[in-house]
Amino acid sequence: MTDEPTRPTVTRTGAQALIETAATGGVEVCFANPGTTEMPLVTALDETPAVRPVLGLFEGVCTGAADGYARIAGKPAMTLLHMGPGFANGIANLHNARRAHSPILNVVGDHASWHLAYDAPLTSDIESLAAPVSGWVKAVDSAARTSQVTVEALLAARTPPTCGATLIVPADFQQETVHGPLTAVPSPLNASQVASATVDRIAGRLLQKGHTVMLLGANALTERGQRAAQRVARVTGATLYSETFPAAAERGGGLPDLDRLPYFPETAIKALAGADTVVLAGALEPIAYFGYKDIPSLLAPPDTVRVLAEPEEDAAQALEELADALGASASSG
Repeated sequence: MTDEPTRPTVTRTGAQALIETAATGGVEVCFANPGTTEMPLVTALDETPAVRPVLGLFEGVCTGAADGYARIAGKPAMTLLHMGPGFANGIANLHNARRAHSPILNVVGDHASWHLAYDAPLTSDIESLAAPVSGWVKAVDSAARTSQVTVEALLAARTPPTCGATLIVPADFQQETVHGPLTAVPSPLNASQVASATVDRIAGRLLQKGHTVMLLGANALTERGQRAAQRVARVTGATLYSETFPAAAERGGGLPDLDRLPYFPETAIKALAGADTVVLAGALEPIAYFGYKDIPSLLAPPDTVRVLAEPEEDAAQALEELADALGASASSG
């Protein structure tokens, strides 16, 4: 009788653990403007074919490209930025990404953990910089936990409503050797379903035959969502609008002639005037983008707004159920 062979222990650097974990979590592209503290991560990108690095010569280009990629591909996009000042250069487009609920994972290199106390010229409070444009911010606290914390970041970046995640990685933890398997990445969560009671309540209101405006956002602006909204409109006579600045909207033959809700508040108020019900399907309540004297901040007529689906919910499914509840046949879309 022979002993079973001992399996070799897998070793990798903290940087390799991060990039390999990201790849397992669905990251395929990294938009990078790295510096000294990210060199181990650059090496790990070179050694991980599943993640394609794209060099940007300015951080705002990286964050803008990541936002656009995430919106259109529907996949998590990764950025690699150099410490607090580099991250700060990309904040404007990360603001846009957070508003669009884009699934972005920002990886920011930092000084070696033992060097932070010396307040070197590029030392900054990265967590405070990241918090306004990230739904999740955390620093890796040891090389051994790099994969685990990366999984936490990926889950935060991908879970609706996605608001971006920022992972800070000290340079020494990138370089240190870690042992053992990577932390498993759970499957991404789907958008939550709208309760049937909500659909039935809004269907009952629309059947009162008052004038309805439907404001579409999030996945209500997919082909599926628009066709369902079109079915509702044909039965109820509702007017359809996209939110003023949608993250993305499919267009093409057979889809409804969908205008955006006007930007200027006076025009938007006129577009919504006379509505007995303003149905929000994946969109937020319309507000003025700036405060103007004698113009209300809330643009819809009082007590007209009804939420069919929040941005993190499956608005397309809710619209289909609403169309069915109203007796709108599939052929009417």
